[in-house]
Amino acid sequence: MSNSSASAEADALKVLIAEDSDSDRLILSALVRRLGHQVVEARDGVEAVAMFCDHQPDIVLLDALMPRMDGMEAARQIKALAGERLVPLIFLSSLSDAAELARCLEAGGDDFLAKPYNRVILEAKINAFNRMRKMHQVLSDQRDQIRRQHEQLVEEQMVARRVFDNVAHTGCLNAPHIRYHASPLSVFNGDVLFAAERPGGGTLIFLGDFTGHGLPAAIGAMPVAEIFYGMATKGFGAADILSEINRKLKKILPVGMFCCGAMLDADFKLGQLRAWNGGLPDGWLVRANGKHLTIPSRHLPLGVQAPDQFQASMTVLPVQPGDQVVIMTDGFPESRNVRGEQFGEAGVHRVLADLDPPKEPFDALMEHIRMFTGKPDAADDLTLCALEIIHHEQLQARNDRAPESALSGPVDWHCVYEVRERTLADFNPLPLLLHICMEVPGLRRKSGEVYTLLSELYNNALEHGVLELPSDWKTSPDGFGHYYKERRRRLAHTNGHYIRFALSHQPTDTGGRLHVVCEDSGQGFDFESYSEKVLEQRLPPGTRYAGRGLELLRRMTRQLRVHGRGNHVEIVYDWESTALADNAPSGHNDTQRIADD
Repeated sequence: MSNSSASAEADALKVLIAEDSDSDRLILSALVRRLGHQVVEARDGVEAVAMFCDHQPDIVLLDALMPRMDGMEAARQIKALAGERLVPLIFLSSLSDAAELARCLEAGGDDFLAKPYNRVILEAKINAFNRMRKMHQVLSDQRDQIRRQHEQLVEEQMVARRVFDNVAHTGCLNAPHIRYHASPLSVFNGDVLFAAERPGGGTLIFLGDFTGHGLPAAIGAMPVAEIFYGMATKGFGAADILSEINRKLKKILPVGMFCCGAMLDADFKLGQLRAWNGGLPDGWLVRANGKHLTIPSRHLPLGVQAPDQFQASMTVLPVQPGDQVVIMTDGFPESRNVRGEQFGEAGVHRVLADLDPPKEPFDALMEHIRMFTGKPDAADDLTLCALEIIHHEQLQARNDRAPESALSGPVDWHCVYEVRERTLADFNPLPLLLHICMEVPGLRRKSGEVYTLLSELYNNALEHGVLELPSDWKTSPDGFGHYYKERRRRLAHTNGHYIRFALSHQPTDTGGRLHVVCEDSGQGFDFESYSEKVLEQRLPPGTRYAGRGLELLRRMTRQLRVHGRGNHVEIVYDWESTALADNAPSGHNDTQRIADD
């Protein structure tokens, strides 16, 4: 077979001719066959519909006036059967009335072929409609291909989303003191929101807004989630987590992509909030009495600066139960109404300024943004989070902690770790010390208590021993601010100083005994006078920001001993491995002061 013959065969069409006149049908069939096409014949509308179903023709030539079923009804049924497939339908007609011709087009006709038939016009019409049919088929194939690719992309994103959710799980976002709204623009949104309980009590929240959406944004969100939850579980502070996130994003993100973010570190036990804002709209601390103050952006977004230039310094604020902290992504103030006007940060300020307790800021903001946009649901790409400051006792241990490792670990050991000079200002040893203790099988269930013990010992040694900061300064909000300002200043002068930890663990019949000795190089303090002063304090509930550390150590440990000048503290912590012991009080407590040998 020659190439021209093969091409002609490929271009051959199957044409359905429906004509009740035998002579007209014979003439038209002969003309179509001479043009190289295959012909299927029908004598009326009923046969035409049946033949269309059986042979699936490419083009239909249909007489308007036929018995049993006229051409217009047949055309409507054929078009319905064709569905999305383009089947050109040409009416064969001797009609000249405009209204009748219009009825043919309304029934689904695409063109007319007047009687008597002209071979040249017939060929031109068939070729023109064939080109249209082929173009429609190409567009339909491309549409189907795009649809399949889109479905595959969505499926891949859903799989990636499941993996992402396993890493970036909700943490403690569902806790009663946290409220949030997140409305993603796509399967993956540029906004991320993570929350975790601090091992020593309190809550850590990170809100981020990546440039872009979809998978590119998720590429940055995955490591951020892993760093946040991994380091928070180990007891790292917010500043350390921010520094690690910035280092990682700077390494993996392309130029022009970064993450605006905010970190909240709430310590309910100390009545303290540490906040960092890098590129997000102003956060707000709303007091229980209705007063509010901003937490402005003072830093560049994460992933912009090199690690040695990044500033993780945080704003420290005293807080009380009933206070609320609100943070949001720029999608909230950038929400628009029907006139194209933005809600703006001024709108946020107005809502909070007009807030009438006991209405909560989260409810007020969500209500106003819905009224402003005129939509029942808030706009896409918007995240709002509110954290309520609660009493430490209200923070219940979560039941969804990871199960203990099946791997064995050391149960009888002793180690000494000393932090010296400039390292005291630049490094937090608590995560490392906690990690050492958590290697003991079964002790991981007590991570919060162990972290609290270690942090109280370390902070007392650093702040009151090495830095010689008086705890009395933290008995008022103004003194609280002065305390932390002076703390930053004195950290620059730690040469010649050290803090030494000696940790020992021995197994017992019911669990184990952790023995911790903390020594510092400071001048020490009058422990007995300090203890009496703490016990004599009668400040209103929720207004004391200090003086609770030693009392906490007394309650949690079997034995607390303070040696010499007060810069050598020793504790004994007994723990039980049975679930029954989780709610049982610690054993006999013995607090002593022992003179140096």
